[in-house]
Amino acid sequence: MSRVWLVTGANSGFGRAITEAAVAAGDTVVAAVRRTSALDDLVAAHPDQVDPVQLDVTDTGQAAAVAADVIARHGRIDVLVNNAGRTHVGALEETTEAELRALFDVHVFGPAALVRAVLPHMRERRTGAVVQLSSMGGQLSFAGFGAYSATKFALEGMSEALADEVAPYGIKVLIVEPGSFRTGLFAAGTASSETGPYADTVGPTRRMIEAGDGKQPGDPAKAAAAVLTALAAEQTPLRLPLGDDAVDAVLGHLDRVRTEIESWETVARDTAFEG
Repeated sequence: MSRVWLVTGANSGFGRAITEAAVAAGDTVVAAVRRTSALDDLVAAHPDQVDPVQLDVTDTGQAAAVAADVIARHGRIDVLVNNAGRTHVGALEETTEAELRALFDVHVFGPAALVRAVLPHMRERRTGAVVQLSSMGGQLSFAGFGAYSATKFALEGMSEALADEVAPYGIKVLIVEPGSFRTGLFAAGTASSETGPYADTVGPTRRMIEAGDGKQPGDPAKAAAAVLTALAAEQTPLRLPLGDDAVDAVLGHLDRVRTEIESWETVARDTAFEG
């Protein structure tokens, strides 16, 4: 039986690639975007499979109404894909509170609202899947990506707990951790005002983004295919890093964390009350 997907940020990048992959599999995608006109070409090509809806994920009050509308018109939501997002570059000292809160609205509070909106329906049916688009930056971070990674770390922590909570109801949770893929993420990103003290640490990150846009090694279509493969597996992984850079970076980070913990293990363990 074909599935019904609710995909945020479906007009570009991973959202569009996942939408196209789901449509190719014979499924229906409710494509949630801020401007439905951005989907005109997809709707024209697949009028019976792509259903555009207006949604700004930062307006969390819309989540319940959108979910209810999808269920009323399509009968169910089989897969929720929280994909909408953007990048941000800046040293932590350079990042304003408004910039940080805006990122959390997009990457944490918006997805949380949609998860809350669809879960009662999925629990009642005892089936479903939640796909959270994170990043390799949800497992590790470096100069200039503190604010972005903070939101992705939060999304991953929330999702890891969610997976335990909903597993008894037959609901899967998949955290996708892409590396550098050829999407519009860099071009559509924001940046804090640059200051002198961080030119040597954050400066290279800024230049990497400026120079790397359009040259990223990852193919979004292949990423979407990997997501569908993971969801179809009997044992869907909780985390799926995508791309050589993501796999290498995450594995390397885990090795460094283990090494550091082991080198301080005696001190770390020697913290209990005597007797």
